[in-house]
Amino acid sequence: MIIAIASGKGGTGKTTVATSLAMSLSDTGRSVFYLDCDVEAPNAHLFLQPAFEQRKEVALLIPQVDDDRCNGCGRCAEVCQYHAIVVLGGKTLVFPEMCHGCGSCTLVCPEKAISEVPETLGILEGGSVDGRIDFSRGVLNVGEPMAVPVIHQLKKWRNFQSTDTVILDAPPGASCPVVESLRGADFVLLVTEPTPFGLHDLRLAVKLTHEIGVPAGVIVNRDGIGDTGVDAYCIEAELPVLMRIPFAREIGEGIAQGKLLIEIRPEYREQFRQLHTRIEKLAGGEAIRR
Repeated sequence: MIIAIASGKGGTGKTTVATSLAMSLSDTGRSVFYLDCDVEAPNAHLFLQPAFEQRKEVALLIPQVDDDRCNGCGRCAEVCQYHAIVVLGGKTLVFPEMCHGCGSCTLVCPEKAISEVPETLGILEGGSVDGRIDFSRGVLNVGEPMAVPVIHQLKKWRNFQSTDTVILDAPPGASCPVVESLRGADFVLLVTEPTPFGLHDLRLAVKLTHEIGVPAGVIVNRDGIGDTGVDAYCIEAELPVLMRIPFAREIGEGIAQGKLLIEIRPEYREQFRQLHTRIEKLAGGEAIRR
């Protein structure tokens, strides 16, 4: 079963939930694979402390124009959906930051003036957590705008076909990196907080899950602050609230020290196992292993 942990905004406690869920399930002997897809700011390793043993660079093929062969016909610019290549004054210009590496410009060039060169976007790292949890993460290079290719390669890098449960720790928001992270998930856990900001971003995240057709449930973190807007919305949208984590100084201090929620509040260990059982039922029983 593939469970994605997402949120409409950053800082809601997404990784707090994901790491404790993974560890609680591994304690039962269930095989767990954790993928930190928040490649712009991965931080699950700070809590799970994996031993990294594998490393791989992620590169995108970027067009390179041979000015001596290029006749400025503009065919390459015509096929580029992302406007990453343009022709100005008979000269072909490439904007690597906008290129998605589709290769169309290279294919259509009648003069064979375009070749492709790899540009490193980031790295993938893999290992295990005490031999109990397989762990992989992507790390996007600083200043690099293309997170999606790194997430895509991360999900394909190591085989998790025989794993009981896969945890996808998605980036915050509702943009393309989140869509790529949630693709293929059996269920999405949306972590929110009971504030007007939390409600606004929860609505966006719920709309996204509807668009991609994945069932979802809500976890309310920092329960006790804010207002009742999130609860009212969940009732209206028929979204199940699957867990509540209270707003407590003890929890905040523990998370800041790199502790898991189930270390700070051991009673949550069993609650996360019950959460997994309920997710299986909401997802339609025994989910297909992908």
